[in-house]
Amino acid sequence: MPPILNAQGLSKSFGATPLFRDLSFTVSDGDRIGLIGPNGAGKSTLLKILAGEEDADAGDVAVRRRARIGYVRQESNFAAGKTVREILEAALVLGHVSEAEREGKLRETSGRIGIPDLSVVASTLSGGWRKRLAIAEAIVSAPDVLLLDEPTNHLDLAGIAWLEELLNEGDFASVIITHDRYFLENVSTEIVELNRVYADGQLSVEGAYSKFIETRQAYLESQSRLEDALRNRVRTEVEWLRRGPKARATKAKARIDNAHQLIGQLKEVSSRSQSSTATIGFESTERQTKRLVELNDVGIELGEKKIVEHLSFLFANGVRVGLVGPNGSGKTTILRLLTGELAPTSGEVKKAASLRIVYFSQMRELPESVTLRRALAPDSDSVVYQGRVIHVASYAQKFLFTGEQLNQPVERLSGGERARVLIARLMLEPADLLLLDEPTNDLDIATLEVLEESLLEYPGALILVTHDRYMLDRVANTVLGLDGRGGSAVFADYPQWEQWFLSQQAEPRPESEEPLEKAVRSEPVAAPAKKKLSYLEAREFAGIEERVEASDARLDAARTRVEDPAVSIDAAKLTEALAELESAQAESDTLYARWAELTEKAG
Repeated sequence: MPPILNAQGLSKSFGATPLFRDLSFTVSDGDRIGLIGPNGAGKSTLLKILAGEEDADAGDVAVRRRARIGYVRQESNFAAGKTVREILEAALVLGHVSEAEREGKLRETSGRIGIPDLSVVASTLSGGWRKRLAIAEAIVSAPDVLLLDEPTNHLDLAGIAWLEELLNEGDFASVIITHDRYFLENVSTEIVELNRVYADGQLSVEGAYSKFIETRQAYLESQSRLEDALRNRVRTEVEWLRRGPKARATKAKARIDNAHQLIGQLKEVSSRSQSSTATIGFESTERQTKRLVELNDVGIELGEKKIVEHLSFLFANGVRVGLVGPNGSGKTTILRLLTGELAPTSGEVKKAASLRIVYFSQMRELPESVTLRRALAPDSDSVVYQGRVIHVASYAQKFLFTGEQLNQPVERLSGGERARVLIARLMLEPADLLLLDEPTNDLDIATLEVLEESLLEYPGALILVTHDRYMLDRVANTVLGLDGRGGSAVFADYPQWEQWFLSQQAEPRPESEEPLEKAVRSEPVAAPAKKKLSYLEAREFAGIEERVEASDARLDAARTRVEDPAVSIDAAKLTEALAELESAQAESDTLYARWAELTEKAG
């Protein structure tokens, strides 16, 4: 059977900027293709071309006869007043599904996405449920291939697990743009990366994301060896040319031509190997205070809804907390509580004196009309970063912005570029406590990896809200989980919370549940049982603060030794000092995480 989609020789440019050239892309039955690449590589544009919503500058897309294509955009918006039923019925009509089959298809699809009430007005749904509905709208007419642009954005853990199951068990092929590395590993049968570092502008690897990483590394290493070999050959030929060979000789002319070809080939390989990534590094105030924020039996109510109750937690210096929970469970509300924007309904919030909090909001709030220059440096053409004055052009270059972009308005920046602007602004503010609310949205994988490294190196306290499971697993050293009904619990790591959460989802709901519409909006799960300290835990808790102080002293001593000039110039001593620093830091992280866990249970 021929491929469902067969694109050959595709080229697309915006103005003078080429996105891709002579690109080939094939989708066959059973394919689940993960489409990745740096911001600006043209992934969304390619998906629009495959969906028939945009034309390529050159090349053709052949669609198998009578094949149906479903397409889900990044943003899931619906007309005001339209119900779930009306939206799905319209999709059935558009997909030419016979009237006799429509009701059955509608009920089957609504059951698959989990929306229990077809009369709900779509615009009132939460972001995660609107995304589910957009996917349902695309699959209700039984497409042969489903094109998904960032489908995990706005989905919580339950939504991502649902989507993974839908794609793995579906009888349709799929092409998915996503930067969720666990999602790619769990779903994809092939990975395609659009990137100028490759000779053909793309690299396709059959298998999951881990197989792609191995193949990509081997390719880049071979390119590096090729570049070294070309550089050596060019050096030899340039020395020969400088000796002034006689061009009249036929062999000499051939060698001169060959030398120029080698120089051109080296230039091409070198230009491909020079990939760029943003430079990210958050600055702390290096505050020595251990207890930054304490929540003591805190409750929060918004209107008649209980967001959280009886929450006790210690945010201590050096702790990296992953704040997780279903959509509507109150993650952003807790961040607003910590910033002081909201006051608790009950309980107490104790903050250290002169606490400096920096907040990255998921709302991406940037002044639309100002230029990039003024967004980064409102009052002058320079910024102060880590105690040094830097010209705004040099600072912008750290985040992959060109000099020409400095005078462009912010409204013309892409989602990924806006995220980089916000991160750049935050880096100028030293913080004791860093609050990040969905910082991964719209960032490519290369930038995500740089962001992760910077968060691991950040010495202050950190609270991270993200749907990126890979980042949470790597960055967070303790997890505060919310259940959507006001309950909370502390976990050692993200996989532990994930296992608990999915087990709670599998339990039957009691008859006294909320009405269906409210259930759709908040996606609640069962509350955890209240934990108490055991006898041994109580003894441990009584002495843990003393152990933390001893660990802090050890960590300070290790840092002082590494910074000692006499040690830094002695390779053996420096190696020993760095090993001690790493060990002390690991001990400190473990103790603070345990302290926070015991504090929550004791509360």
